[in-house]
Amino acid sequence: MTEIMGCFGRPVRWGVWWRGCCLALGAVVGCGGADPQPAVSLRVAVTTSTRDSGLLDAIVPPYETAAGVRVDIIAVGTGRALQLGRAGDVDVVLVHARAAEEAFMRDGHGVRREDVMYNTFELLGPTDDPVAIGGSDILPALRRIATAGAPFVSRGDSSGTHQRELALWQAVGGRPTWSGFVESGQGMGPSLLMAHEMQAYILSDRGTFLSMRGKLDLLPLTTPSPLLQNPYGIIVVKAEGGDRLQRAHEFVDYMISVPTQRRIADYRVDGEVLFHPLRLPAKS
Repeated sequence: MTEIMGCFGRPVRWGVWWRGCCLALGAVVGCGGADPQPAVSLRVAVTTSTRDSGLLDAIVPPYETAAGVRVDIIAVGTGRALQLGRAGDVDVVLVHARAAEEAFMRDGHGVRREDVMYNTFELLGPTDDPVAIGGSDILPALRRIATAGAPFVSRGDSSGTHQRELALWQAVGGRPTWSGFVESGQGMGPSLLMAHEMQAYILSDRGTFLSMRGKLDLLPLTTPSPLLQNPYGIIVVKAEGGDRLQRAHEFVDYMISVPTQRRIADYRVDGEVLFHPLRLPAKS
């Protein structure tokens, strides 16, 4: 296990730190001196997909309770999250655009990057599928949508989902211009609602779609493809000051720890797994 600085400033292993923080916090609560809003905070920029899917509500509160740290979540697209990191306005970023993450690290804005989990992208469309792309591969499906001039909603916000969409259009020779193509400039949830209202096609991460499908008259239509794999990485942002950097490392250690990875694996909506952890030990 990774060694980190414990609650009382001593280097300990993760399991010991976690249990020690729990005991220490419990002792404070027992004495009646707990502050329900800890003065110590950690600023984490995340993708809208991790917020809109409900995953963060399942995995962040246990860390806050055990560590006595308030985690301030800023949900934006991947591009904006990395901008906040470059400006030093957040301590950690959780995003899903590997090339952009690697550039962020190469440019010296991050001091540590870890793989956390993955899900997939889905090309969604109306249940009557007017362009008849059901069962197609992703690239022929995009060509057919563009040729037909069918309604299509793009996030258009430099998010990880938008960056993947741009790469897919590039793979089919570039996106044609047609009047039915619109950019929402919004997060995944509002974009899905817009596509629902317009009965349009849209590229979505599977986690957000599953968490919202009860509100949507949209279905996944294309076949699985390596082009639709969607890995998430978490980065400790370079910062001045030991305490701030230490808390960021501790949070990343928590996110890749076995208990948290199991929480990610166990998180479901209507029985469906939304995200798949990347750091669980292989089963023997």
